[in-house]
Amino acid sequence: MKTPATNLTFLILLITSILFVSCEKDEFYELEINDKNPVIEKSINGIDFKFCLLNENGEPATIFNEYENITFKFSITNKTGNDIYFDESVINSDGFYEIKDKTISYGTPFTKPVSFYERMPTPIGNAVKTGINIKWIPEEQEWNIGLANFFKAETNPLQKGIYYTEFSHEFDFESVKTEKLKFRINFEIK
Repeated sequence: MKTPATNLTFLILLITSILFVSCEKDEFYELEINDKNPVIEKSINGIDFKFCLLNENGEPATIFNEYENITFKFSITNKTGNDIYFDESVINSDGFYEIKDKTISYGTPFTKPVSFYERMPTPIGNAVKTGINIKWIPEEQEWNIGLANFFKAETNPLQKGIYYTEFSHEFDFESVKTEKLKFRINFEIK
């Protein structure tokens, strides 16, 4: 016959194992306003991920001046020892370069391509860094990343307030894959 202490021990072990397994599926990286290092930098499976917002001087920050044109910067560096292929599908991830506050989405600086008609893998050699930098209010009307055409969206300068940008993606670099990674940057416009 099981005692109440045995049942309690079993229940605690069950809850702990469920929490442990669920925490392994998604990796969450977040910057708070005023973080000492305003850059998310993580190395996963030999790939260095970097995500930050840049001020108009090109410096990573989480506090900006009103009407400042923020730049989104996401980059990867291949340190696997082998060539990998850039995962262009990250651009279509929900929330990629979108700005929100508690109640409103202010959109993204570009209209997303409907689809990639043909995947032309872009090789990234060992120790090579590549990335996507886009201003909140782009200077160009249209541009290309790989085979995808992007068009400038109607974005407005941000007014004073607390905002965030976040996206999640399971990266597939052909020879290297990741679990779902979620990146979030909280920032303020003063």
